[in-house]
Amino acid sequence: MGMYVLCNSFVDAKKLFYQLEFYYAMPWNWMIRWLVKMGCFDFALLFYFKMLGCGVFPDKYTFPPVIKCCTGLNNVRLGKVIQDMILEMGFDLDMFVASSLIKMYADNGCIEDARRFFDKMIDKDCVLWNVMINGYVQCGESDSAIKLFKDMMSSEAKPDSVTFACVLSISCSEAMVEYGRQLHGLVVRSGLDFDPLVGNTLVTVYSKGRQLGDARKLFDIMPQIDLVVWNRMIGGYVQNGFMDDASMLFNEMISAGIKPDSITFTSFLPSLAESSSLRQIKEIHGYIVRHGVILDVYLNSALIDLYFKCRDAVMACKMFNLSTKFDIVIYTAMISGYVLNGMNKDALEIFRRLLQKKMIPNALTFSSILPACAGLAAIKLGRELHGYIIKNELEEKCPVGSAIMNMYAKCGRLDLAHLIFGRISIKDAICWNSIITSFSQDGKPEEAIYLFRQMGMEGVKYDCVTVSAALSACANIPALHYGKEIHGFMIKGAFESDLFDMSALINMYAKCGKLNIARLVFNLMQEKNEVAWNSIIAAYGYHGYLADSLALFHNMLEEGIQPDHITFLTILSSCGHAGQVEDGVHYFRCMTEEYGIPAQMEHYACMADLFGRAGHLDEAFEVITSMPFPPAASVWGTLLGACRVHGNVELAEVASRYLLDLEPKNSGYYLLLTHVLADAGKWRSVHKIQHLMKERGVQKVPGCSWIEVNNTTCMFFAADGSHPESPQIYSLLKNLLLELRKVGYVPQAVACFGND
Repeated sequence: MGMYVLCNSFVDAKKLFYQLEFYYAMPWNWMIRWLVKMGCFDFALLFYFKMLGCGVFPDKYTFPPVIKCCTGLNNVRLGKVIQDMILEMGFDLDMFVASSLIKMYADNGCIEDARRFFDKMIDKDCVLWNVMINGYVQCGESDSAIKLFKDMMSSEAKPDSVTFACVLSISCSEAMVEYGRQLHGLVVRSGLDFDPLVGNTLVTVYSKGRQLGDARKLFDIMPQIDLVVWNRMIGGYVQNGFMDDASMLFNEMISAGIKPDSITFTSFLPSLAESSSLRQIKEIHGYIVRHGVILDVYLNSALIDLYFKCRDAVMACKMFNLSTKFDIVIYTAMISGYVLNGMNKDALEIFRRLLQKKMIPNALTFSSILPACAGLAAIKLGRELHGYIIKNELEEKCPVGSAIMNMYAKCGRLDLAHLIFGRISIKDAICWNSIITSFSQDGKPEEAIYLFRQMGMEGVKYDCVTVSAALSACANIPALHYGKEIHGFMIKGAFESDLFDMSALINMYAKCGKLNIARLVFNLMQEKNEVAWNSIIAAYGYHGYLADSLALFHNMLEEGIQPDHITFLTILSSCGHAGQVEDGVHYFRCMTEEYGIPAQMEHYACMADLFGRAGHLDEAFEVITSMPFPPAASVWGTLLGACRVHGNVELAEVASRYLLDLEPKNSGYYLLLTHVLADAGKWRSVHKIQHLMKERGVQKVPGCSWIEVNNTTCMFFAADGSHPESPQIYSLLKNLLLELRKVGYVPQAVACFGND
């Protein structure tokens, strides 16, 4: 009967069982083992109780599979009932029975019960130690597991490959690379360094600890490399950003005749996200289909993620719809993919479907869906999600906290973003970068610089994103002395090799009025990409040197660098500032017709500004109305500003109708319209606009400007008297106005609000 069970001939085993006498335990034991092997834990327990009902006493071989049933059913209460019988029959000191009980308690989180039972054992073999150590690891009690391992080393029992693999796994999860190295020494002394199980775990330890050189050395000297080791080595390269090495190792694996499985592709596919074309990804997808690789949830999610990153949302959706199994991983991949492609409404729809299927979103899901709320400026929905996150105690997790911060910042609530930032207990560089960038982009550059300095004081390492955001803040104030300090830090910290940081440095010097230094930084760059060229072209455009800006553009083409939509945006802006309408029209056509770059909202806004500055208001209006998408408020605002300069009241009223519908709370547009009407002497209309502002509760935002004097940035608001030298400043300003009037300057009429 045992032979039939072990050979999986269950029908023959069942027939033989009913032919045997039932008065001794062995036939019952084999039937229970068979049912446990089949995963039928409830039927195995029924057999156990039927055995007791027939008056048959269990022996020590009965209890391990019965306890395994309790473990599989997560029924500790029943396990304790069975434990009472074990104690009565005196089998509690048997190694196999004790191991089963300890595993049951540990697997169900009752680690203290497991330890009490473990301590009762007088003689402990290696298996018993392994079960207890593994129990601590599963419960997340790494310190207790390490302490128990030290106790084991002092005992008569010697660790085996299972022991080392278990303890080494702690080094993986806790990133304790040095402890892993010490264990590696013990492994070598024990002669287990070439054991496949231990070798796999060691490769993982070094990979997760960013010691790829050590991982590869170990990989190369292993006499037998199975699929698991290949997968872990490839995954290690990908996780640490060595995508080329991952691709080379994958090709070596194929050449060695090792057939990749779903885990291989799940580990390898992220390496193709930035470098591969859509065609290459489809070829790999075809290989997966042809070779019958199991398309599990994780591999399917990896393919969906890759198609989204290659901007093929249609194929990603097909992969999702063809899925037979759905879990939170695949739904999260769809949400993040939609957000990446700007399809925020589709991301919200997938999130609703996830909730309808009673799935519980995790931290990654919330980190993916919150940017969709930010993209749609749906602060109400964002608040609802924030409430759900607080209830599930996820707010303090860094990725979720950063996503909440971004959502509030992009919805115009920097105060709430800063509040959330303060609540995050452990802030990584990404979290700091997020809040610094938010303040820099949303008109609070001085706070961004303060946070940048605070980040350094708290010992968090700067990265290229941090430096770029801080330089942008310095450019927006402008604060040349802070920018120079950051430049010095870049030289010391070897950030000069980062092209994006160097481009931000060029932009900072240009906006701080140091065009010569900006050009010097550009000339000293050993490698220049389109971002660097765009920065220097824009720098000359800021200062009104259109000819130099266009000359740099042609130098860029001669160097073989292809222009992008930002390149043409800077050129169009430069043409607008220089008043060169014909050049602007020429380069707009060059962008769309010669380079095939579709015009975006910003390009149309530049063209409207170009015509508006030159006084060609009808052409500006035609550009706006002929756009292939609805004009944003900023585009109509450009036209309204031009109408004020050139005194076109009729067009100003048309533009304002759109503006007050699109952004009814923006005080700037109301003020601009009142100035146009005041210039035309339409004071009744001015009063109507003032009344409308009060009715809608629109508050006037005071104007603000910065100036740097003796390495100190001074900030001034309209009618501000807070500066210690305000009396002298206003006295000098008054004298200047008197001198201006003497040479014929006539101030424009201004619509007054209250006591301003």
